[in-house]
Amino acid sequence: MVRITPSSSFSLSLQLSIPNQTGMLAKVVHAIAEAGGNLGNVELISRTRQVLVRTLTVNAASTEHAEEIVQAVRALPEIEVLAVSDRTFSLHEGGKIHIKSRLPLHSQEDLAMAYTPGVGRICMEISQRPERVYDLTIKGNTVAIVTDGSAVLGLGNLGPAGALPVMEGKAMLFKEFADIDAFPICLDTQDPDEIVETVKHMAPVFGGINLEDISAPRCFEIEARLRQELDIPVFHDDQHGTAIVTLAALINALTLVGKSLETIKIVINGAGAAGVAIAQLLQKAGTTQVILCDSRGIISCDRIDLTPQKRALAVETPGPLAEAMVGADVFLGVSVPGVVGVEMVQSMAPAPIVFAMANPIPEIQPELVSEYVAVMATGRSDYANQINNVLAFPGVLRGALDCRAQALTATMYLEAAQAIASLVHPQELSPEHIIPSVFDQRVAATVASAVKHAARVDGVAKR
Repeated sequence: MVRITPSSSFSLSLQLSIPNQTGMLAKVVHAIAEAGGNLGNVELISRTRQVLVRTLTVNAASTEHAEEIVQAVRALPEIEVLAVSDRTFSLHEGGKIHIKSRLPLHSQEDLAMAYTPGVGRICMEISQRPERVYDLTIKGNTVAIVTDGSAVLGLGNLGPAGALPVMEGKAMLFKEFADIDAFPICLDTQDPDEIVETVKHMAPVFGGINLEDISAPRCFEIEARLRQELDIPVFHDDQHGTAIVTLAALINALTLVGKSLETIKIVINGAGAAGVAIAQLLQKAGTTQVILCDSRGIISCDRIDLTPQKRALAVETPGPLAEAMVGADVFLGVSVPGVVGVEMVQSMAPAPIVFAMANPIPEIQPELVSEYVAVMATGRSDYANQINNVLAFPGVLRGALDCRAQALTATMYLEAAQAIASLVHPQELSPEHIIPSVFDQRVAATVASAVKHAARVDGVAKR
């Protein structure tokens, strides 16, 4: 069995009292290593002639694994564990975002301009010239991150409160990577009609809507209706963000193996929001052979259980995932852990490309197929080639806000993907480097520029 690689998402802080004797810290480090933990920072808190107090950072692979590491340290007779904290929980204490005024209020004069009576003049200006709301309020740089909590990450239906930490994180990323002010809106309803009406009612405040973690197939209906009824861009990141970044990575992976989108066979496992959107965008990019699979196998025309979105992507020949992968050039997984076996990868065409993007545990562990694949990508940050939506959504919404796009189009998504792919220079391209880092400061600006150009070409830009 392959142990999952420890990561910072299961990170511990251990405060230990250690005898001030040679070799004692080495015993602690050895115990952590024997338990499979990855040691990070070691900080000296205090020292006496008898005792050292140190804080150690340790990464684990799961909650259970973290407890194993703690117990291994507790088992050392000379070591006293003073405190244990989960660093991820500590980071979230009190929430991750806050609202801060852009303007100081130091005097009665400031107050009179920012609020009454001066603000009344601004209200009248917007009432008479509605387009000025973009210039004179937060609307021009603000996005609502809307969820009903029905499909939170890969964890399922956690409800609005359970979804809030993810939406806070999304707001952080919008601000950090694109300087967009985004706010989490977690709705206490999973009724599509109520969601659509609620978003319509609050739309005057926002320049764009980012739908998040809404289960399929309701997400398709909600997005389609909002696109039709609002004059601001509506972006469903689980669909289009995933599709954009997947296409960007695939463009570069195909360059490495000398194949083209138009001639390859692609198998996608997972027919929810992400899988359907990836298939649709690949077709618009020129792919002609896409086989979409779900838990029942290939999405084929003879099935009677298909949603309209799946039926539009159905193929003639049925069969299980294993049969679909025979001779495939590319496998894209947006499904569940462990559904792909080594022999299935071995049955693919020469120089296969595998994107196993189920998170945190991929469809197949990269270690198992490293000698069989030409290019491997996952959704995890601790492997090469992380397919991460943060490469797309900040720049897409930045570009849409800047040109006041009334809608988002397939052309904008295709141009965004090409922009991301272009940031890996041909001389830098390798099986371990097909996609730029999420911390590459060029990404959001490059994507935004491409999106603005495409919006103008498609005639959806207001300026």
